[in-house]
Amino acid sequence: MEKAALEQEVRQIADSWKGKDGNLIMVLHQIQNRYGYVPRNVSLVLSEILNVPLARIYEVITFYHFFRLTPPGKHTVSVCMGTACYLKGGPELLGELEHLLCVKPGESTKDGQFYLEVVRCLGCCGLAPVVKIGDKVYGGVKKKDISGIIAHYSKEAEAKAAA
Repeated sequence: MEKAALEQEVRQIADSWKGKDGNLIMVLHQIQNRYGYVPRNVSLVLSEILNVPLARIYEVITFYHFFRLTPPGKHTVSVCMGTACYLKGGPELLGELEHLLCVKPGESTKDGQFYLEVVRCLGCCGLAPVVKIGDKVYGGVKKKDISGIIAHYSKEAEAKAAA
């Protein structure tokens, strides 16, 4: 994106929070909602617009687990680690996903298809353990089910690429 257009877009986001307490966090939320993460070039522009040191922006981004510095994969894979899911096998599901996708939570696969994250609760305790991919919730998941679930999304990506 051209610098002038980027600056205008970031300024529009920043202006909507001007003069409000906690505006940096709210602006960063909007930026991440727009781009899927907080790009470095956007942080540089934001620093200029808000007259906030770049170090302060990165301090906030790295302190809060929610913010990402790298683009997420096409499919966000959320593993629930709420009490019910944790007790019913959540850690084993996470381990299998890490092994299968070759990533740790907070990382995207090299091909950009999957982003792995751990969440504290998805509100589906009766279905524990739960994995969510995009908007689809998979309940009662067993370790042996993981490869089939991931394969479904991989095949979908391959079919679109071939078309």
